[in-house]
Formats: sequence, structure tokens, C-alpha cells
Amino acid sequence: MKTMRSRDGKRIWRATDERASQLYADGEANYATKEEWKKEVRDFNKPKETAGVKSKHNKPSKSQKRQMRKTL
Repeated sequence: MKTMRSRDGKRIWRATDERASQLYADGEANYATKEEWKKEVRDFNKPKETAGVKSKHNKPSKSQKRQMRKTL
């Protein structure tokens, strides 16, 4: 599979190797990077995810619990 971009740059799609070489030879399309396809086509409607920041809890660790029991 190859990623192709139309000559006017408005459309990006995936094509088989044979079809891609034919489109390129006929001058109908150019090759494009897979990153462009991922950004503009595949992930277009997916919601953006936050980068792994989890909410913090004020939960005491095992050692803190042990210390609390000792002081009682």
C-alpha cells in the first residue's frame, strides 16, 4: 500500500502498489507520507487525548499507614 496525494493537493488516499505506480506514471497523483494521511484522513474525526495525566489521590502509602499505627 502507498499513500497518494492528488495533483491539486486536495485529496489524500491509500492505494495498492500497482495502482499507485500507475497513477504516478499517468501524472494523476504524487506520493505522500503516511504521517500526512494519518493526520488528515485517518485521525480526522477522532477526539484528541490528553497526554497521560492521571488525577492524583491523597491516599496514604503503606509506609505512611504503618507510621500512623505506630504513633497511636
